[in-house]
Amino acid sequence: MNSLIHPTVSVVIPMYNVGKYIELSINSVLNQTYQDFELICVDDGCSDDTLVKVAQFDDPRIKVISQLNRGLAGARNTGIRAARGEYIALLDADDFWLPEKLEKHVAHLEANSQLGISYCPSLFMDEDDTLLGIGQFPKLTGITSKDVFCRNPIGNGSAPVIRKAVLEAVAFEDGMRNWQQYFDEELRQSEDIELWIRIALDTDYKMEGIEQPLTYYRVNASGLSSNLHKQFTSWQYAVDQNRIGHDAFFNKYGSLAKAYQLRYLCRRAIQSRNSTQAIKLMHNALKTNWRIIKEEPKRTLATLACTYLCTLPNSLYDAIESVAMRGAAFLQKSH
Repeated sequence: MNSLIHPTVSVVIPMYNVGKYIELSINSVLNQTYQDFELICVDDGCSDDTLVKVAQFDDPRIKVISQLNRGLAGARNTGIRAARGEYIALLDADDFWLPEKLEKHVAHLEANSQLGISYCPSLFMDEDDTLLGIGQFPKLTGITSKDVFCRNPIGNGSAPVIRKAVLEAVAFEDGMRNWQQYFDEELRQSEDIELWIRIALDTDYKMEGIEQPLTYYRVNASGLSSNLHKQFTSWQYAVDQNRIGHDAFFNKYGSLAKAYQLRYLCRRAIQSRNSTQAIKLMHNALKTNWRIIKEEPKRTLATLACTYLCTLPNSLYDAIESVAMRGAAFLQKSH
């Protein structure tokens, strides 16, 4: 009974028309080896069968909060405000976790009171739950503010488990609604990195990863062709929001972080087969700061090669990409 009143972990799942995926996501939480949690599902204005799917679950730890659509940041904020746990575990509704996820992150956080965010590598899957043989395998230890700004080791919104005290330390007042914001609701993209930068620069808490991939992250083909210019504008806004009081830091690392961001958007353009945009983005990345070649030569040169291979016919490019992905998967397993 006590665990229901004061759970150790509050899992927050924002939901917006995710009827196709929500059962898998919720089941991955209910099947955790660590069971002292509450599950807060935030209905962010769903108009499909998401709520019908959620209603099928009969578990007292599940709570549904409904609101008018405010976007991912707004839905996460609603869930965090309602959370009673010491730790906040974020899970996007189209992703899911391995059963050991919460157990390992809670142990990680409880072993070090200065650890504010525990995260892990993620494996990529497609819209049909098929693993793609690739994933995010970020730096795990010795994380600096530069790492957070330039390379975002946390990677995606389903990877971190966060000490709630950290979120309270960087929260700011929403004057219109008279409540606290954790994620900046002005952002519909890059809301994650804006928060991670804020935590890195304004608190003494550490960020550290667990070696085992515990998160399955869904790569949605429909999202690959979204407005890359808008994504970059959101990223720039996230940077600008944190510049006050940290001018020396941003002057030192701003161009390098911008180059990495342009390289990332170049890869998005490649995935959507937009060769013209990919070439422009990659050239801009190298022009912005050539040190991305020095710091990450393999990844940068591979992206550059793919940029020009993207001009090939789709069938030929797909064949080359398939071979490359199998090679990348082998290297990751060997590592």
